[in-house]
Amino acid sequence: MEKFDVLVIGSGSGMLIASTAVGSGLKTAVIENGPMGGTCLNRGCVPSKMLLYPADIVSTINAAQRLGVNATVNSIDFKKIMSRMRTLVNSDSSAQARAVQATSGLTWFRETGRFISDYTMQVGEHTITAERIFIVSGARPGVPPIKGIEQVAYLTSDTVLQMETPPKSILIIGGGYIGVEYGHFFSSIGTETTIIQRPPRLLPEEEPEISDLLKNELEQHMAIHTSFEVVSVAQKGNVKTVTARNRVDNRLREFTAEAVMVASGRVPNSDLLKPEKTGVKLDERGYVKVNEYLETSKRNIWAFGDAIGREMFKHVANYEASIAWHNSVHEHKVKVDYSAAPHAVFTHPQVASVGLKEAEAKQQGYKILLGKAFYRDTAMGAAMGEPEGFVKVIVERETGKLLGGHIIGAEASVLIQEIVNAMNTENKSIAPIMHAMHIHPALSEVVQNAFGNLKPA
Repeated sequence: MEKFDVLVIGSGSGMLIASTAVGSGLKTAVIENGPMGGTCLNRGCVPSKMLLYPADIVSTINAAQRLGVNATVNSIDFKKIMSRMRTLVNSDSSAQARAVQATSGLTWFRETGRFISDYTMQVGEHTITAERIFIVSGARPGVPPIKGIEQVAYLTSDTVLQMETPPKSILIIGGGYIGVEYGHFFSSIGTETTIIQRPPRLLPEEEPEISDLLKNELEQHMAIHTSFEVVSVAQKGNVKTVTARNRVDNRLREFTAEAVMVASGRVPNSDLLKPEKTGVKLDERGYVKVNEYLETSKRNIWAFGDAIGREMFKHVANYEASIAWHNSVHEHKVKVDYSAAPHAVFTHPQVASVGLKEAEAKQQGYKILLGKAFYRDTAMGAAMGEPEGFVKVIVERETGKLLGGHIIGAEASVLIQEIVNAMNTENKSIAPIMHAMHIHPALSEVVQNAFGNLKPA
C-alpha cells in the first residue's frame, strides 16, 4: 500500500489543493483518469466559450443593418472553429500535464479510483491511502431514462465538442444553461435549432422576467417549446424523431432533426468513486454531503466543486478549494458563504445573476426595495440601437444592504461584477455604486441607474 499525506481526487479545482500541498512539503497524490484540467478546461467553460464567441460575432453582424452597417456572413468555417477550440484546450491540458509530471513530491494516478475501505482507494493496480483526502470528482452529463435513447446517436455537452461537421438541424432536450448556450451556437452557425424544455420557463432558476425576455429574444432565431416532456426518441437513417408530451394539454407532438443533444442536467461521479465505502455519506441525488466547512461525514475528508452539487461553477469551486484547504490545516474553521456567488449564461443576450431573487428575499422575510433600469434608457444603449435588456437589483429596505442583482443583455457577465464586488464588502452597502462616478456614456451606467430607481416591492 502506498501512503500519502494528501490525496486529491480530480484535476480541476482540486489542483489548487494539490499545488498548495506540494508547496507545503506534503507528499501528494492526484487521481485523474482523463486529461489534466478537469471539466472546465476540457469539456465545459473553456471549449464552450471558444465556440460561443464566434456565435456572438455572427449575431452582431446579423444585427448590424439596423445601425446602418450593411454586412453579411458569407460562410461559417465550422472545422476551423472546432479546430481552434481543440488546439487551445489540448495545449493548456498538455502544459498542465507536463507541469504535474515534473513536480517533485506529486504523483499522478491516471486511472479511475474507487474507495475499498476507510481512507483507502484502489486505482488500477495500486492501493493507496492518505491522511487527508479531498473529493473533487466532478460530474458528467446526465441522460434521463427516455424510451429509445440508447438506440439513438445523441450528443451531450461532452461529445458535441468532437463534431467534425455541423448538423443541418438539431433538437436540444433541455433549456437550462447548457441548452440555451448551445442553442445560441448552433442557430448562429446556420443550424435549424429547436429547444424542448420540460419546465414552463427557460432558465427556470433565473428571475421570471429574465426567462421571459430571453425566450422572446432567442425565438427570433430558433424554435422553443416549453412545458414539453420528452417521452421517446427514435432514429431512422439520419433522421431522429423526438416525441414529447405537452404538459398543459397532454397532447403528443413529434419533432424531427438530423441531430439530438441531451442537455437536461448533470449527475455526480460518485457511482464510480464509491465514497460510501469510506464512510462518506451521499444525498438522494448521489452528491457528496458536506457541512458548512466542506467537511464530509468522515473525519479528514473534504469535498467541493461539482461533486457536492451546490453552486456548480468553476469560480465557485476555486473559492471552495481555498475554504477546504484552510479548514484542513487550521483549528479556526471558516464557513463557506454562497451569498455573493455569481454566475453567467453566455447565450444571446447574456444573463448574469448574484445573490437572492425577488421571491427568495420575500420568502426569507426581508422587506425589500426593487430597482430596475433598461439598457435602452442609457446613452450607450441608444448608440447600440436600443437593445433589449435590463438590470434588476434587490436591496433590504431598512439597512440598504444589497441582497441580489440580475442582468440580461449585452456584457451582462461583465456588468454583474460591480454588484458582486459591493456584495463582498463588510456591510454590502449600495453607496459605492450610487455615489461613484460612472463613465458617460458607458454601458455601466445602467447598473447605477437601477439603484437610482429603487422603490418598495
